[in-house]
Amino acid sequence: MGTLYLVATPIGNLEDITLRALRTLREVDLIACEDTRRTGRLLARYEIETPLISYYEHNKLTKLGYILDILQTKDVALVSEAGMPGISDPGYELVRAAISAGIAMVPIPGPSAPIVALAVSGLPTDGFVYLGFLPRRRQERRRFLQAIARERRTLVAFEAPHRLLTSLEDIEEVLGDREMTLARELTKLHEEVIRGSVSHVRAHFKEVRPRGEFTLVIAGAKEKAWEKEKVREALRELRTEGVSGREATKEVAELSGHPRSEVYKIWLDLVNKGKVPGGSNDRSR
Repeated sequence: MGTLYLVATPIGNLEDITLRALRTLREVDLIACEDTRRTGRLLARYEIETPLISYYEHNKLTKLGYILDILQTKDVALVSEAGMPGISDPGYELVRAAISAGIAMVPIPGPSAPIVALAVSGLPTDGFVYLGFLPRRRQERRRFLQAIARERRTLVAFEAPHRLLTSLEDIEEVLGDREMTLARELTKLHEEVIRGSVSHVRAHFKEVRPRGEFTLVIAGAKEKAWEKEKVREALRELRTEGVSGREATKEVAELSGHPRSEVYKIWLDLVNKGKVPGGSNDRSR
């Protein structure tokens, strides 16, 4: 019986391939890859002539059985579009199937965008939660963010350029204007790392069109959030001082450790009950 090798490939710079990975890609009988063009460029660079077979999201079910049949007698390397296979890609299903079939597996470690982004972020790395790609639809994404709003560990996620701004808006609204780092095009020619608050990163991409591949690293929730009564008192005090509802909500969210959406609900409750200056019609945010 053959062996399935899980081979990490560069996330950008082709020099980030390991010697062990190159040897493995030369020695196996077949390479199953998520993107034949991208893997083909890597193989051409290092003069590797091992045959390729495509294995990606839309053909994984039809190709799975074929690859398992090959593994009965030959060695196969699995590579993703970039980074470590099996992480946020269809390689996961092949790994599960290989385990069930009793096929030996050997990991060949290397670059991984979430780890690289986390390391360069300056945010706590002693504990983190990898979220994969954020949900595509806004309503689902907001529910997802609400479910992790109290998570204290650093959050790491991928996002597509065309959804970046709306996702950042949702992150700021649901999680609050936390500290974060955005890593774009890691290890590539146009690599960019932006650190600051969520609103700071949002402002940057209002001026510059988002392009490339994005990894978001977001600070976890504060260790202990204020009690809700303290949130109410702070809102009342700021409103008495003439601060608008919008600014009061934003400031208290930043100080209290509560998501902005939650603070806004408390604000609306105070307005409806007439417990803040401005009357029941003051719903400004």
